[in-house]
Amino acid sequence: MPNARVKNYLHLHLLVFIAGFTAILGKEISITAIPLVWYRMSMAAILMFLFIKFRNVKLKINGKSIVRLSVAGIIIALHWITFFAAIDAANVSIALAMFSTGAFFASIIEPIFYKRKVIAYEILFGILVIIGVFIITQGELRYLTGIILGVSSAFFSSLFAVLNGVFLKQHSATVISFYEFISGVLFISLFILIFKGGFSSDFFNLSTRDFWFLFILASVCTAYAFIASVYVMKLISPYTVVLTYNLEPIYGIIIALLLYPESEKMSTDFYYGAFLIIGTVLLNGVLKNRHAFKRKQIP
Repeated sequence: MPNARVKNYLHLHLLVFIAGFTAILGKEISITAIPLVWYRMSMAAILMFLFIKFRNVKLKINGKSIVRLSVAGIIIALHWITFFAAIDAANVSIALAMFSTGAFFASIIEPIFYKRKVIAYEILFGILVIIGVFIITQGELRYLTGIILGVSSAFFSSLFAVLNGVFLKQHSATVISFYEFISGVLFISLFILIFKGGFSSDFFNLSTRDFWFLFILASVCTAYAFIASVYVMKLISPYTVVLTYNLEPIYGIIIALLLYPESEKMSTDFYYGAFLIIGTVLLNGVLKNRHAFKRKQIP
């Protein structure tokens, strides 16, 4: 029987696999990005609310915090919309490769919010990531719209992650995610009412297949994955968790290649660029982990 530490690491890799599988579900669900994210956040909010009631978690927070969490909820909604739109405009491989550029955006955003100096090697890594995107763009110009959407998704994801890092100092992860999901649903609903002429009967006319895929996306890939990742971070170093989550694009691209060999087979330039981006992200995580370990050793 594996010991507790091994079980936790296996659990972490399962969560990363689930994160990579999110893109596969996005490809399988037939509805477009905006209604897809509306359903995902609505279902996840309901499931999170049931979890909150079951665990007797207090939801009361001040008005200022609600406004801040609402802004974060809009950002995560934009991240998911642009991510699934990137899959629709290109494919899973493009969306996941571009998602890896989030580490570059984080290196720019973090110093602003945490008021720290920009680390020298992060500038170099940022340049390497840009080169990787350029290589992919040169080889896959037909997917330019998907590339732009994917990079936009990475930016929103990084901004959201940095904001959540600030919020976690004041509130529990469950409360944060609940308010963010609710605000995301309200934001998308207002967008539909103002710019799409309101909700039509077709909006709620889901096929059985789409409904169950959406339910898996909201329950397993959203509510469970979020709560479980917070639990794992209590048992495993946050740096190890972040580093392992950088494997998400690798898992996702491999799954996509196995399931959709025709639509996911890319040019050689794509794999060169993707390797450069993902390799840079992994190296960045290793260096950050090493620096954090050294700081702990200083008496």
